[in-house]
Amino acid sequence: MTPGARHLYIHLPFCAHRCGYCDFVTAVGRRAQHAGYVDALLAELELERSVLAPRLETVFLGGGTPTFTQPRALQRLLSSLPAADEVTVEANPETVTQELARMLRAQGVNRISLGVQSFRPHLLGVLDRVVQPDTVRRAFYHFRDAGFDNISFDLIYGIPGQAASDLDADLADALELGPEHLSCYELEAKPGTRFTHAHGDELERQAEAMESYFELVVERLTAAGYRWYETANFCRTSEPSGRRDLRSRHNLAYWLGRDYLGLGVGAVSTIAGRRWRNTPRLAAYMQALERETAPVRELEPLTREVRHRERVMLGLRLDEPLLLGELAEVVDQRAVSRLERLGLVLRDADRQTLALTPRGRFLGGGVTADLLA
Repeated sequence: MTPGARHLYIHLPFCAHRCGYCDFVTAVGRRAQHAGYVDALLAELELERSVLAPRLETVFLGGGTPTFTQPRALQRLLSSLPAADEVTVEANPETVTQELARMLRAQGVNRISLGVQSFRPHLLGVLDRVVQPDTVRRAFYHFRDAGFDNISFDLIYGIPGQAASDLDADLADALELGPEHLSCYELEAKPGTRFTHAHGDELERQAEAMESYFELVVERLTAAGYRWYETANFCRTSEPSGRRDLRSRHNLAYWLGRDYLGLGVGAVSTIAGRRWRNTPRLAAYMQALERETAPVRELEPLTREVRHRERVMLGLRLDEPLLLGELAEVVDQRAVSRLERLGLVLRDADRQTLALTPRGRFLGGGVTADLLA
């Protein structure tokens, strides 16, 4: 059987420091381990290469801060990866130099996801970000000068101390630079973290404002010509040729239920109805690959029902109708009828599709939960 996974995720956990709200698998500093970690990644790739298709559609390097990885190690990793149509690297602005941008482009990277979060200095301080607004702009132009024509910004809203005017100003600053793509996320601070201890009361206040912030994001970006193609994601639609699709192809693979392989500490894979997660312990991960054995992995059962419910939940985040087919067995048809009357969902019985209306998309998770109840 021809191997089918056409999407590859690679986790680079190293960061200069850990932000208070972050719950990803990260490791601060550890420069002496960067080269050895790349060795481990490439060893894991060899162990799992048989599950990959001969030609990949996407490769995504996430973190952590991939661009904090020592340049020589990062270059060696990129030069050893399979070719893909879309190759994305996450970057924090303070790590970006002209030399780094040129190296990424020379190694076949054609899409950048820039961790902006905010342009407001007081909010960057709350988020424990060392970057300043001018650093963001400088990094953006370094990538433009290196030939990148597909750049995404990550923005966060609901930050303690943030006002609607701050968010509006952040969106204006982003639009002035004109990235091809924007991902705009609600701040999620995990219970028990130092961030929630420091900002608990303000986080509760911000939770009440999230809906209005979300509406502001959608209003500003769609008015500027961006397509609201997924709940938190927007891409330009004004390409002169009309032939360029600027959606994140890698993330679309997740939302459309495609198989993907994840390499690295804490990375998740979903292949042929099986899902596993690598150990989050850096030392254990590297030691296993030094022995040319797979790292310890946590297996997650994926029953038919679980797969179908995930497919509905993720598929309804998109702006295109979801083809139900056999997925209909996990959808509550009475809920569909009720939500249809409320103007929250659109059902096409002939085509067997389901979609959320614009109003339904604003309510998002609540509507989907009702459909899957």
